[in-house]
Amino acid sequence: MIPKNTTDEASRKSVMTVLIIGVLMGALDISIVGPALPSIERTLWMDPLYLSWIFSVYVLASLAGIPLMSRLSDVFGRRNIYITAVGIFGLGSLVVSLTDNYIVLMIGRGIQGFGVSGILPVASAVIGDIYPPEKRGRMLGLIGAVFGVAFIIGPVLAGTVLHFFQWNTLFFINVPVSIILILASLRRLPSKVVASADDIDIRGIITLTAGLIFVTLGISNLKPEFFFHSLFNPVTLIWFASATLSIILLIAIERQEPYPVVKIEFLFNKQVRLVGLMAFGLGLFQASFVFVPQLIISLFRVNESSAGFMLIPVIAGSAIAAPIAGRVTDWKGSRAVILTGLILAASGLLLTGTLPHEKWVFYLAGALIGVGFSMRSSLNYIMLSEADRRDRASAQGLLMIFISLGQLTGASMIGAIAASPSKTGGGFGMAFTICGIIAIGLAAGAIFLKGQTAELETARLNNS
Repeated sequence: MIPKNTTDEASRKSVMTVLIIGVLMGALDISIVGPALPSIERTLWMDPLYLSWIFSVYVLASLAGIPLMSRLSDVFGRRNIYITAVGIFGLGSLVVSLTDNYIVLMIGRGIQGFGVSGILPVASAVIGDIYPPEKRGRMLGLIGAVFGVAFIIGPVLAGTVLHFFQWNTLFFINVPVSIILILASLRRLPSKVVASADDIDIRGIITLTAGLIFVTLGISNLKPEFFFHSLFNPVTLIWFASATLSIILLIAIERQEPYPVVKIEFLFNKQVRLVGLMAFGLGLFQASFVFVPQLIISLFRVNESSAGFMLIPVIAGSAIAAPIAGRVTDWKGSRAVILTGLILAASGLLLTGTLPHEKWVFYLAGALIGVGFSMRSSLNYIMLSEADRRDRASAQGLLMIFISLGQLTGASMIGAIAASPSKTGGGFGMAFTICGIIAIGLAAGAIFLKGQTAELETARLNNS
């Protein structure tokens, strides 16, 4: 039986359970891939040069799917699209788990990425549908905490499974979980339609998707060790030029659409612009941690396994702080959480940039950064508040796009900085120092976000 009323607490808790399991599944699929790469390389006889595309194809497909899946959930109901997204993700997982071919592996990863593109934005939009503005923060904080937990248990889970089974098993686990999740979603999730089929902006979705694909391909073509040479490579320039033309075309299309996938006036909203900038910065900071294991090995002369464990303060800090940040958002407003988070993240990044040789200093810096990253749920909160009912999922999708673009850009830019010649690891120090300075600048921008009173007023207006 599908619950018709999601306003009572018992129904809300059951809905949150379904959403959290889905988000956890998608987040785990990111954190378990890293430990599996050596096994995949040996089993499929892959060229190490192409291993990175196991991540890139996933990100590319995810970015391509976000605008479509987000908008479809507004038109056809959250439950229907959430189930569809989970089903696609499960199908991709099945393809990956059964393959012994590199091309099929990439196809499966692409299917997975497209599926996951509908899970997180729909989950955040459902929270906006069933919770009043004064309770959304803590629920979004729980969703944020899931990412921290996933990154703690993911490598451990992967290591345990790989000790007894082949790498394919890691992906096959998603299949029964997806089936259970679909059955639970049919019974628990609400399916209120907030827009009509006439509201689907096909031209806008296609143009936005094309632009995101071109940007991703351009960024993926950048090589950290030859950054400027690859930046001016003709192929890279073609991708970025195509992305620019797509954006220009998108603006022209969206000005004519009655229900655009990206409201141009939405981007003229100061609150949304600030959130987009901070989301991009958050993605940039997260990308910097791709290089932290190398920094740890260089500074403390430890092996790869020990380097992984030394990241626990970052992950634990984020997992513990995320639900607290959500409650503080409800109590004091999002501006207080974002400002505090950026200041803490800046402190941790700058401290890491000094290349500390004392482990306790490194652990302290990591904990500060992890707690700072917990501000993400407040960014989701603002986007829910600023969007009306028919645009909630699209607004969450837009936030994910900003974060993903920040991650892609950061991986290339920070990699180029970190690759600068230095016998003492100075390149890493410079990369983290620059990230710290950017975080200070974003903290200054956070001062101009709306206060709690104005924020709640906007949320209630858009909720009506």
